[in-house]
Amino acid sequence: MQTPETRTLLSKARIVRAAVALADRTGLESLTMRRLADELGVAPMSLYHHVPNKEELVDEMIETVFEEIEPPSLDGDWRTALRRRAHSTRAALNRHRWAVGHMEGRAKQGPASVRLHDAVLGCLRNAGFSIELTVQAYSVQDAYIYGFALQEKGLPFETAEESATVAEDQGWQIEELAAQFPYLAEVVAGHVAKVGYDFGEAFEYGLDLVLDGLAQRRDEA
Repeated sequence: MQTPETRTLLSKARIVRAAVALADRTGLESLTMRRLADELGVAPMSLYHHVPNKEELVDEMIETVFEEIEPPSLDGDWRTALRRRAHSTRAALNRHRWAVGHMEGRAKQGPASVRLHDAVLGCLRNAGFSIELTVQAYSVQDAYIYGFALQEKGLPFETAEESATVAEDQGWQIEELAAQFPYLAEVVAGHVAKVGYDFGEAFEYGLDLVLDGLAQRRDEA
């Protein structure tokens, strides 16, 4: 039951924090205003005094994820700045996996989102990228970072050791199909099952390819 104390303490910020925590545990699909109200110990209608609907609530939740991402500095080495932004984004999306697929394209953009986008664009422009190359460079970075986060979201393991265990469990099935799928058997049963697959190293490797390619395109232009 809602008490005078909960009415006094209830605020938009508290509602958003609770919604983020609930989505972290159970996913965005299971988030409803009624379930959130139960989580906060208040009547569902009391939420609507602060957040008019779930769509706006999700906008605010996405904004909190953007607040956790480190904007690239406009001073110093552009590659270092964009690398830090990429790692910061991946870390935030690993903490809030429900946010993957919802970060871009929303009708309402909060100040943290706008600040981050402007900083990335500014970093590229200050590094000597033309406007045309800046647009392409921004797009390819986000495609890589968000795409990588989408892959990680569905993984049945988190560490290289766990990946080796999963591969080892599946290895016997793949070895039976080795004659039909020799390269899959070679990689999964012959390599990953023995040494594991580190997604952190894989992310760094791909990020180097992206940044190297962007530097080359800038220099050629």
